[in-house]
Amino acid sequence: MSSLSSPPALVVTSINDPNPVMKSLAEGCQAHGWSFLIAGDSKSPSVYELDGATFLSLDAQVHEGYSLARAAPIRTYTRKNIAYLHAMRAGAEVIVETDDDNFPMDAFWNPRVRSVLASGIQENAWVNAYRYFTDDFIYPRGLPLNHARGLLPSRAAAQHFDCPIQQGLADVDPDVDAVYRMLYPLPFHFNKGIDPVILLERAWCPFNSQNTTFFADAFPLLYLPAKCSFRMTDIWRSFVAQRILHTLSSGVLFHEATVWQERNEHDLHKDFIDEIPGYQNNAAMRVALMETELGDSLSIRMKMEKCYQTLIRNGWVGVEEEALLGHWFQDLSDLHVI
Repeated sequence: MSSLSSPPALVVTSINDPNPVMKSLAEGCQAHGWSFLIAGDSKSPSVYELDGATFLSLDAQVHEGYSLARAAPIRTYTRKNIAYLHAMRAGAEVIVETDDDNFPMDAFWNPRVRSVLASGIQENAWVNAYRYFTDDFIYPRGLPLNHARGLLPSRAAAQHFDCPIQQGLADVDPDVDAVYRMLYPLPFHFNKGIDPVILLERAWCPFNSQNTTFFADAFPLLYLPAKCSFRMTDIWRSFVAQRILHTLSSGVLFHEATVWQERNEHDLHKDFIDEIPGYQNNAAMRVALMETELGDSLSIRMKMEKCYQTLIRNGWVGVEEEALLGHWFQDLSDLHVI
């Protein structure tokens, strides 16, 4: 297996006109040979002109023939799923995703390396991975609040790990929840020069969709569920992904910040309301997913289906999610990804 990847495809979804972040991303993609795909929605500009980027309007998404494009709801962050599919169709071996309010640092454009020298974290518990990169108090969106101040497990000696999913942090306005934003000061900067960590076996930490790298055999795990809170779609995706990666003797890598966020306008009270399903259910979701039997002989598709059946059965995502997941896998099959 090659350690160095080919140039990635960068995926973003946006309902805004091209802003300084998007222009910076487009310029970086042109300079480094990356492709740049933007998934539009019903509120996106009717004309989106940005050199170095391919904009997929709702009409274009349907015109490309993706089963999910016709079935997925509009006015949802999960239109990003269609841009993932488009990147796969174009032959991407690596997909990097971010949002339209994250400025790339120079290190963001480094070649994506799948074999990474990292410290393995083995713990049957929630792990606040952010704390490995700072001496100050912070925790990621989606971490159960009663674990925010938990003791950090010790780092094992660094060794090379195969890391099919890699989460980068964000400086200035990191991905924290509404509770943190209302109670603690920002901006925030993580320490530099800190070695990555990878969470193994039963160690769990939420990861997001703001600075995240997926290698090809993890592409099915990109799927963002639509029938849940907007503030939980990438978090609950991360729980399914971690459950499945652990069956493959792998885990999610966390590395230092390579973007900084100039956050789009948010209503913190609305964010808090949208995050309540996570405060209520994330701890129980980890237990339920760990108790879901995922035999070694099962394909990633079958493992994902079993995980989402668990989420549906517990009422955490809507029953309509099963059909949407079916459309996702139909598209992956048509693209020969599975």
